[in-house]
Parts: sequence; C-alpha cells; structure tokens
Amino acid sequence: MTPLTPTHARGLPLWRSLAFALAGAALITIGAKVQIPFWPVPMTLHTLAICVVAAGLGPRLGLAAMTTYLGAGALGLPVFSGTPERGIGLAYMMGPTGGYLAGYLLATPLIGTLARGRGWLGMAAAMVAGLALVYAFGLAWLALFVPSPKLLAAGLTPFVLGDLLKVALAATLVSGASSLKGRLA
Repeated sequence: MTPLTPTHARGLPLWRSLAFALAGAALITIGAKVQIPFWPVPMTLHTLAICVVAAGLGPRLGLAAMTTYLGAGALGLPVFSGTPERGIGLAYMMGPTGGYLAGYLLATPLIGTLARGRGWLGMAAAMVAGLALVYAFGLAWLALFVPSPKLLAAGLTPFVLGDLLKVALAATLVSGASSLKGRLA
C-alpha cells in the first residue's frame, strides 16, 4: 500500500521533515542569540545548537535545518548573532563571520554522518571534526578582514575553550536523548 503523504528523510512524511528542519533552524537561531559571559570573550550557544541539530537530526535533516537558518538570514530576518545591530541579510553574511557560516553549512552534514550510531566519544569526535571545518572556512574568510598576525587571536584562540565545552555538552545531550529513546522504545 502506498502512503498518502510523500516521504522525505529517513522515510518520514514530508510535513514531519519540514517540521524538524524548522525546529532545528529555530534552535540554531536561539543559540545564536543567547550570550553567556565567558572568558576571554562572551560566548553564544550557536555552536552547541548546531552540533545538537546535526547529530540529533542526522546529515539530511540537519543540513535542511542549517539551510533554512541561513536562508532566513539571507532574506534579512535577524537570526544571526549580533543582528540587527551589526547588519542583516547578505551584507551580514558577506562580513567577517561569513566564513564561519559557510563552515557551519558544510560541517552540519559531516557531523550528522560521523555521529550516526556513535556513543558519546564518537559523537564528540564528529563534532570536533565539524568544528575544525568551521574554523578552517571561518579563518580563511576572516583573513580578508584581519591582518595575518592577528588572525588567530581574532578568530580562533578566544573561542576554542568555549567551543570544546559546547561540544562536550552537545555530545552529552544527544547521547543522553538517544539512550533515553532506546529505553522508552
């Protein structure tokens, strides 16, 4: 018998895939807006949200959520960290943080693929691999705006400790949710 609703990722009905993508984009937006006092720079929960969405939803739905988030930002919705104060839309995306946004887009399916079926350590390793991709694209783009001697100080070293803490928390959340789901099934 053929289902009445079209299916999408993992055999889910299309409406459910869209709901997951929208919920993931909303979670990423909330993560970008939440600021926590941290040393040496304030920290957002952007990376945490992206890691949770990527590992939790998998490569396809995670990418759909990230694409939805970036699409909303490109259209001028204030979804990014520091918007609307630091600009909106494509102008923001082409600014100094644009490479990090591109890195998140590429890291999401990587994390989702590598984290699939893994325990805490495997998920954390997948998230670190994705984070390395984000930093590579982010720093390459940031080099257009910041002189080389100051590049690592501006775009890497202040964020590494916070991002590693977010990876640990994201791996804990996703592996805990997976464990709970397995117990309830």
